[in-house]
Amino acid sequence: MTLLNEAYKIWQEYENETYPEPKNVDYYALFAFDATWSLIKSLEALCSSTINNASSSCLSFNSSSFCYDSRFIQSNLLLNQLDKTNFLGVSGPIQFGENQTDRISGSYYPIKNVQSSVYGLNYVSVLEYADPDNFRVPLQENTIVWPGNTLTPPTGRASLKGVTLRVGIIQSVPYTIVQKTTDSNGQTTLEYIGFIPDLIERLKTNIGFNPILQLAPSNQTYDGLVETVNKGINDIAIGDITVNSKRRKLVGFSNAISETSLRLIIRNTPDANLDLFGFLKPFSVNLWLLVLATCISSGILMCIIERKDNENLTDRSVSSQLIMSIWYSFANMVGYGADFSASNAAGRLLTGGLYILSLIIVASYTANLTSNLTLAKSQFVISGIDDLKSGKIQSSRVGVRVGTVGEAYYLSHISHGNKNYYPLTTRQSLYDNLLAGNIDVSFIDDGIGTYVTNNVYCNLTLVGAGFDIGVFGIVTPKQWLYAQDLDVTLLSLKETGYLDDLIQKWFAVRKCPDSQTTTSNAMGVEAVGGLYIIYAVIYILSIVLFLWIKRLSVKSVLFDSKLRKKFQNKRKYSTRTNSEKNSQQRKNHQMALQNCGHF
Repeated sequence: MTLLNEAYKIWQEYENETYPEPKNVDYYALFAFDATWSLIKSLEALCSSTINNASSSCLSFNSSSFCYDSRFIQSNLLLNQLDKTNFLGVSGPIQFGENQTDRISGSYYPIKNVQSSVYGLNYVSVLEYADPDNFRVPLQENTIVWPGNTLTPPTGRASLKGVTLRVGIIQSVPYTIVQKTTDSNGQTTLEYIGFIPDLIERLKTNIGFNPILQLAPSNQTYDGLVETVNKGINDIAIGDITVNSKRRKLVGFSNAISETSLRLIIRNTPDANLDLFGFLKPFSVNLWLLVLATCISSGILMCIIERKDNENLTDRSVSSQLIMSIWYSFANMVGYGADFSASNAAGRLLTGGLYILSLIIVASYTANLTSNLTLAKSQFVISGIDDLKSGKIQSSRVGVRVGTVGEAYYLSHISHGNKNYYPLTTRQSLYDNLLAGNIDVSFIDDGIGTYVTNNVYCNLTLVGAGFDIGVFGIVTPKQWLYAQDLDVTLLSLKETGYLDDLIQKWFAVRKCPDSQTTTSNAMGVEAVGGLYIIYAVIYILSIVLFLWIKRLSVKSVLFDSKLRKKFQNKRKYSTRTNSEKNSQQRKNHQMALQNCGHF
């Protein structure tokens, strides 16, 4: 500033009639001054160098009749001196480097305090900004005069009351629902309802600012909406906008208006495929074979141990003894118990082993069968984010909305920067592609996902727990003047429970039937169909076996029935014959009486 003041003095001294006063000097004139002074400093250094001491003049030109064809003889040396020039100019530090025309260091700006006086307004320099030292107090320190002509800095915060703000919003059910309404004149207007419009209206009431709502285009990404605040298109943006580090570099955020997390959304799977023999799945084939072998071998051992001592076996054939022993082993293994008991110590010891085996086998089977039947009723493509990370679904079948936190999570935690997903531009395209089968899974905010699966798309569902937990915030410019006023109001709304009431109002509704609660308590016939088929076979075999065992009795009954029927038929025939004979005799007797009378 000393150099500039000296220049002003020279200007005022030698051309007072054109001297404009410092406050009327254009800022571009300061850059022109530094450029001129740089040239003067370079020529001074060139002419004082040892190289030009022997020269008649350091300012020699190759003359030409046309002025633009004249060339400075020492041009290369002059450029070298310019590269070495380094001083603090009126527009900031001046320094150049090789192979570049712009100066190296940053700019210099004075910060001036507007002060009133009897002569009008004065602009007094109170701070200076210069790279790389940033702000500093000028050599001639001046006092700051605050509004109200006081030296005491004001307290409190800047108020939004009466301020008009361009508020960017984005359609996102149920945060912001866009409805078209037509008045009596046929004019169609857009009406906004939902969590965000209610919040804006409450902020307007509490703070007193004037919002101008600006709806983002349907193809606008959330990152793009954030950039509208950074570029000054919107003053703030309110919506389901997640706070993350990438966006923090561009803009500021208010206190949280809601917590959020990502969820996985998929199609509801149809009922599980019919598996008649699903009841066999709790055990592997090898285990079933082991159980069968154990049952048979235990039966054989029981037959050997008990056949001579047990009165239930002694009077039977060997095959009958073996079958009864295997039945004894089976009945004890399934926990039922046979209709006879062991008669010696060895048999009782074997029975104890069968009881212990029964305890483990039956309990394990019951637990695994319950687990399998439960999973069969709620079998989805994936169960959570870990399945997605392990590659259970092809990347081309994973839908990701571009410009969302879901995309950021996928790139950082799943694909490691590889954009191999199925790109989606809008949330509606997410739903459409899921329902059409183009993708199998996608990312969605927990609140929105819960709302749409409960009220809009009943054939979509959420799986797994939430992940990538974060918060929604109002997007503001960096170091926004009204940030504190907005934050204090949001904290007040949270403390009074208003934000919780809004969440309850818009997210605690349900129109879709709760399929899980209607089917979770009932098990269909299909789940045990195979078991009943086997039972039907056993049922029929039992009848056949019963008939085979009772075949002699059955034959006897059938034979007696035939004899009885034959006897009844014979008796009936005999009775009819005797009746006919008696009738004939009566007729003959009557005729004889008539003949005697006639005689």
